[in-house]
Amino acid sequence: MSADALSLSSRIALQRQAASGRSRGAGLPMTAADDGALVRQCLAGDTDAFDLLVERHRRQVYQVCYRFVNNHEDASDLAQDAFLRAYRALHTFKGNSAFSTWLYRVAINVCLNRVSAKQAPTEPLDQREHQDVRGALPDREVLREEQAAAVRAAIARLPKKQRATMILRMYHELPHDEIAAILGSSVGAVKANFFHALANLKKLLLESTR
Repeated sequence: MSADALSLSSRIALQRQAASGRSRGAGLPMTAADDGALVRQCLAGDTDAFDLLVERHRRQVYQVCYRFVNNHEDASDLAQDAFLRAYRALHTFKGNSAFSTWLYRVAINVCLNRVSAKQAPTEPLDQREHQDVRGALPDREVLREEQAAAVRAAIARLPKKQRATMILRMYHELPHDEIAAILGSSVGAVKANFFHALANLKKLLLESTR
């Protein structure tokens, strides 16, 4: 188990002990259970069920957090906070959407709160040329890496709702209706946000080349 996994498991275990001290229930075989069944098992007292939910969704939650802050340490902290909040609020999951959609919403809210409270570290557009990676990568890979760095830096400068929409659509390839469910908005608002995000992104990228 990685240090990040151990830290997350330990923090959730402490929350469990402080909250109720409930013992593990019988429930369904966890490896065969879908997310909804695992949620029900966890709420019924089978606290190990939440560990499997974490394992199933850890990568996706980490990735969405990373797209907001662009560094591993902060992304790991945000992912841990997202799972802790999800555990505390698990009783509010009604099953009206997929558990992954609900969990994305929790993670996005954690990220947006962080962005509001503290400006996320960004990679200045005009500094990417100083990164010396040519000794390790072929020219085409260097170009792709520089372009990707420019896009990440530009996305980090978008308004937070546009940034969230862009991340979920561009990197996670989610449909508009699922993004709307995650952000608690309409499909029309998501489409408008994405349109404006693309326009602002193009503008920022053009400014970086001048």
